Amino acid sequence: QVQLVESGGGLVQAGGSLRLSCAASGRTFRSYDMGWFRQAPGKERDFVAAIRWSGSSTYYADSVKGRFTISRDNAKNTVYLQMNSLKPEDTAVYYCAASIHYSSNLYATSEYEHWGQGTQVTVSS
Repeated sequence: QVQLVESGGGLVQAGGSLRLSCAASGRTFRSYDMGWFRQAPGKERDFVAAIRWSGSSTYYADSVKGRFTISRDNAKNTVYLQMNSLKPEDTAVYYCAASIHYSSNLYATSEYEHWGQGTQVTVSS
């Protein structure tokens, strides 16, 4: 069983930065593709970023390209989301997710089998 625990959320002013972390249990973390999603109140859960198991490929939603960076440290079983130039519209609960099988479409929530509990990010204007 894979357990994911997010941390690093909080309240920040527009233009500020936060770094989210997602710690994973299990010895096979290095074989998982990982993703970050977010969900604002009353809205669907949306793709933010994803990274392949090796770190060789990364994917971003258009809304965060150039501002957010996903990375991973397989030795620490951790994936990160560095968020810069934050905007009020980035306010949401952020979730990390693990895909334990190969998927060509890491943008879809359905491709991930394991999810964390989420961490709140609030950006004030």
